[in-house]
Amino acid sequence: MSINALDRLAQALAERQQQPLVRIGGPVREVGAAHCRIGISSPLLKLGDRMQVSAGDRPQQGEVIRIDRDGVLLKLFDAKVEVGLDMLAYRVGARDPRPCEAWKGRVVDALGQPVDGLGDLPAGGHPMPLDADPPPAMQRSRVERLLRTGVRAVDLFTPLCAAQRIGIFAGSGVGKSTLLAMLARCEGFDTVVVALVGERGREVREFLEGPIQASRARSVVVVATGDESPMMRRQAPKTAMAVAEYFRDRGQSVLLIVDSVTRFAHAARDVALAAGEPPVARGYPPSVFGDLPRLLERAGPGIEGGGTISGIFSVLVDGDDHNDPVADSIRGTLDGHIVLDRAIADQGRYPAISLLGSISRLADLVWTREQRDLVRALKNLIMRYEDTRDLRVMGGYHAGSDPELDQAMIVIPRIYAALRQDPWQPASTDAFAELAAALRD
Repeated sequence: MSINALDRLAQALAERQQQPLVRIGGPVREVGAAHCRIGISSPLLKLGDRMQVSAGDRPQQGEVIRIDRDGVLLKLFDAKVEVGLDMLAYRVGARDPRPCEAWKGRVVDALGQPVDGLGDLPAGGHPMPLDADPPPAMQRSRVERLLRTGVRAVDLFTPLCAAQRIGIFAGSGVGKSTLLAMLARCEGFDTVVVALVGERGREVREFLEGPIQASRARSVVVVATGDESPMMRRQAPKTAMAVAEYFRDRGQSVLLIVDSVTRFAHAARDVALAAGEPPVARGYPPSVFGDLPRLLERAGPGIEGGGTISGIFSVLVDGDDHNDPVADSIRGTLDGHIVLDRAIADQGRYPAISLLGSISRLADLVWTREQRDLVRALKNLIMRYEDTRDLRVMGGYHAGSDPELDQAMIVIPRIYAALRQDPWQPASTDAFAELAAALRD
């Protein structure tokens, strides 16, 4: 959808109406590597306000992250600081995104500005707050509908529901982004919103022209690459969530993918440390552990009878330590977790999902009794098979000593082979039937 001169005029008037009637500002008194201090003391300024520094032909904007009697600390959105002493900084109006249907098929940055070279973006009727409250707990709809992902290992052992929030926990290089790309092919959604946070620049086009290509026309992609400032990486998931909430409020079923929440936590840590917060857990300040649930709780079911947001969040586990404070906090907030194991990846089994370490807290809502019993029996066989791996490798086990283990030695390799699935292979349509066919063969 192209934007004409009348649309630009209406957008300019809407932005003008957001500008404050009285300009509040002050001079730059201190400049740091990615922040500056403004010499202003006003009771009208508050945390989170947007300010702009008149830095020559290219004004730079930032967010107020600390207020004291000596002035305010401004964290800039630009990675490169081009601010000098005594330059004038003043408060500007809110810059919350104003999404609309025309945003589908477009790529924007963390500030909601187009970066795909397809022209200007029309603005919606009203702004969506970046830090909105989640729907009230007692007014949310129930989660009941099965969501077929097309990934056999997921549909069998950790089935997902529409409006569920699931996390993919993995170290670097274990196939996290590949699994996300496979899950992005899910059908049954009106809108797909993707936030690529801290990703490599080359991966953006690969993602757009690869796994999400089929649903590109109904997708909104928010990008903040790894070379951008912590402020941009911190805001990208919030912008994506605000866009998802816009479509949810219009009764649509939305798939939200954030890759990754850990990089959002890293950016929030950088901002909090710059504001003077003390680190309390492996270098993370306390506010980070408040920002995470506030962001994640906004996804999920909406008001009864309205739309929903199904959230898939990737979590980069630092040093393969799944008890990392950030990973532990996220795991306790979501409705389940899919764990990718480096040892499984080293065996060439992809997706490298740990079937014993992964869980969906809503699986019992969609499993039949027979399916539940089957999955429990299969997990028991997998546990016996993996626990005795070293014993069998050393030749310490003889067939016939344990009938259950004998059965596991026959069945489990077939199950592992059936669960192998490459991104270019067709999506699974009935995981249980396909597994049964593989075992019969």
